[in-house]
Amino acid sequence: RVSVVESGGGSVQPGGFMFLSCQMYGATQDMYSMAWFRQSPGQERRGVAAVGQRGDTKYAESAKDRFTISKDDAKRVLYLQMHKLTPEDTGIYYCSADDDDQVTLVDRLWTYWGQGTQVTVSS
Repeated sequence: RVSVVESGGGSVQPGGFMFLSCQMYGATQDMYSMAWFRQSPGQERRGVAAVGQRGDTKYAESAKDRFTISKDDAKRVLYLQMHKLTPEDTGIYYCSADDDDQVTLVDRLWTYWGQGTQVTVSS
């Protein structure tokens, strides 16, 4: 069975940088679509960025020009580079994956989910 595990969370000051990774286990096909979601305190989980099987990407408006999503299909790893972080970026970041080729920030369309990693942006 496919599973995904996030790593790389922690605390950072506003304006800082953070790098998240997500390792996939149990893959049964060559490529997957993958995405990052965030659940901030008191809010619903929302999409941050997604990457399709062939590498096309989609970002939430708040992530454009600051975040970069990428994946390494050979290593089965998803990445998220986050620059110029603000307190509004604080939350639990979840990695997700799906067997289908999709680039969507709608969480109900994703099949596999990690447990999440906490990112805190605070001075």
